[in-house]
Amino acid sequence: MKKIFLIFCFLLAFNVHVPAQEIRSKKVLFVILDGITPDNLERVATPNLDEISKVGGYARAFTGGIPGTYTETPTISAVGYNSLLTGTWVNKHNVKGNSIRNPNYNYWTVFRIFREIKPASKLAVFSTWLDNRTKLIGTGLPQTNYLQMDWSFDGFEKDTIAFPHDSLGRFILNIDNYVSYEAAHVIKTEGPDLSWVYLQYTDDIGHRFGDGPETDLAITYSDRQVGRLWEAIKYREKHHSEDWMILVTTDHGRSAQDGREHGGQTERERGIWMVTNLKDLNPYFKSGKASMVDIAPTIFRYLDLEVPAIHRYEWDGIPLIGQISFSQVTLGEEGSETLLKWEPYDSEGEVKIGFSESNKFRLSGEPDSISWIDKIPVGWGKFKLPKELAEKERFKLVLEGEDNSGNVWKTGKE
Repeated sequence: MKKIFLIFCFLLAFNVHVPAQEIRSKKVLFVILDGITPDNLERVATPNLDEISKVGGYARAFTGGIPGTYTETPTISAVGYNSLLTGTWVNKHNVKGNSIRNPNYNYWTVFRIFREIKPASKLAVFSTWLDNRTKLIGTGLPQTNYLQMDWSFDGFEKDTIAFPHDSLGRFILNIDNYVSYEAAHVIKTEGPDLSWVYLQYTDDIGHRFGDGPETDLAITYSDRQVGRLWEAIKYREKHHSEDWMILVTTDHGRSAQDGREHGGQTERERGIWMVTNLKDLNPYFKSGKASMVDIAPTIFRYLDLEVPAIHRYEWDGIPLIGQISFSQVTLGEEGSETLLKWEPYDSEGEVKIGFSESNKFRLSGEPDSISWIDKIPVGWGKFKLPKELAEKERFKLVLEGEDNSGNVWKTGKE
């Protein structure tokens, strides 16, 4: 102890500078490669995705909600994108197909939440489909508080002069390449705080040819495009005081028969995958139970941003990194009892349980009044609902653990 004190006095006497630990800003990029099944991805050589997964991890996951319940969600492209963007299934975000007729903007996208928490944040979208920005994110709409991107690079599917449409859909590949090059350039030179890259060619080829060499080749093209983004991220991390999260996924699987179609609830149509450089992946990530709606909570946990409870209590997903309290919340009848169940991941913490008979948030975006009814050890994994509550026709339950939250609904006749 005396030696340490003398060294400290020496540093003070000679005004020696002791550098503080470098503060590094965190950035996020998520990528959707449309319509690639896990089995096809795992069979085809993808060196860039492999390199990312070696830094972090790879896992199979699912989309499509829970079959046979109020959360069952079509395995269709725009539906899947919006489940990622909002952390909710179709019964909440209301995007039921690629026409995107009536999104429920009360369920905010990751972009709107990020901008509201950090107004100076820089947001970017690079997409082979214009509707991703104008309809799903809802840029410039009063329903999204006129949210705008700082960088947007999209709409080229409508430019038939620069990208003349051909019978084999090669123009989509050309647009994907154009979008990925621009995204890599902006990431490398500007470093947006939150970016989305969407690439379409793999789905287009899947519809045209199904499983086979054409789809395999399309997957290799998408891997090269991801490689451009990955190189830009590595450059930013090396030359700037930044740490980056990249998460690459797909929006749906394909039919088991020939891989041409999707939209239903078969295992292959519901099957997706995730590749990420994140290192603090929790056991849930590789449990086979992770899903599309887990990505939004993961983004904000990585960024160390506290999302207001009004939004967290509506999320259907949980973080894929760090500690979690529970997953797999369900509500069901067992004999004469109505049981709320969950899968505990914490043997010592507690979970607080509340309910609301209103659903004002879904209808108007206003917060629901939650009545907290009990607080029990999370390790119990279940809670018997009081009879007077169980007999109500509809309500929603909210669980607040020490590390994550969740919800489940009784929907009555809805």
